[in-house]
Amino acid sequence: MPHACLATAVLACLAAPAFAGEALTPEAPLFPDTRGIISATLENDIFAGEDNNYTNGVRFAWFSSEIGVPGWLERSAEKLPFFDPSGNMRYGFALGQNMYTPTNIELRSPDPRDRPYAGWTYGSISLIADKGDRMDSLQLQLGIVGPASLAGQTQDFVHDLIGSPDPQGWDNQLKNEPGVSLFYERKWRNIWETEPGGFGIGLSPHVGAAAGNVFTHANAGLTLRVGTDLGSDYGPPGIQPRLPGSDFFVPSRDFGWYLFAGVDGRAVARNIFLDGNTFTDSPSVDKNPLVGDAQLGLAVTFETVRLAYTHVFRSKEFEGQRSPDSFGALTLSYRY
Repeated sequence: MPHACLATAVLACLAAPAFAGEALTPEAPLFPDTRGIISATLENDIFAGEDNNYTNGVRFAWFSSEIGVPGWLERSAEKLPFFDPSGNMRYGFALGQNMYTPTNIELRSPDPRDRPYAGWTYGSISLIADKGDRMDSLQLQLGIVGPASLAGQTQDFVHDLIGSPDPQGWDNQLKNEPGVSLFYERKWRNIWETEPGGFGIGLSPHVGAAAGNVFTHANAGLTLRVGTDLGSDYGPPGIQPRLPGSDFFVPSRDFGWYLFAGVDGRAVARNIFLDGNTFTDSPSVDKNPLVGDAQLGLAVTFETVRLAYTHVFRSKEFEGQRSPDSFGALTLSYRY
């Protein structure tokens, strides 16, 4: 799966310029959007009936309107490589926490051949430039890996609340380490689209990369959407690393919806949750250098609210992993 996802994604992105002239989506509107957006995302493998690997992620985000970007930040964006600041710009902040556990969470001494326990609690600042048919996004994450992330306490609390077995191996998690990762993504909206029977069909490729001691990778992929008001966003957002979407949405009607399916391939140089701590000994496993994601979902907008559900299928991330990973994601966004 990872090889197929990566090959398909790269070919689609290489073909993007050839199809760009056929896109029906207009460029960024003359008048910038004056609404800000807040959103909350929950990702959990309980949607797939599992409790292992990437087991939970939460993220709360705020993004400015397109007239709320400080001048110094706009001027700084002009100096950033690969980032095109000519579109309508937004900036945002987010707080999040990810949890990773092995297959058997009832072992006090986890299997050293399985994924180690790890938590990641972080804050981020993001900058987005939207040209209507293309979006550039830059995100800097700063946080902590290890016991100070409080991921173990969070999982204990939630499992007690819902009556699930308590995880026993958090004493063996990765050690405390400050973390930083810089993410860059470019996504083209509907390089090819058509409207049979009043429904829109659009194909949107993306490319991206991450660098830091937490995540370092390059990725590419594409998303197919079928529904109405496809120009309102670039797909629902997700928690990194995952197929990119947009935290913002600008609907052109009171009610809109679309189904979507996408693939993403990543060439992974570093994943601290598999490789272990950077500067000290810790549990680790041998990661797979190529990882593929496939996702399916539905997004619905009603006036100032967007609700989206995504189901993600992820190929094996490390040698000896018993089965591919699967989890679901719910995102609720509000324009104010």
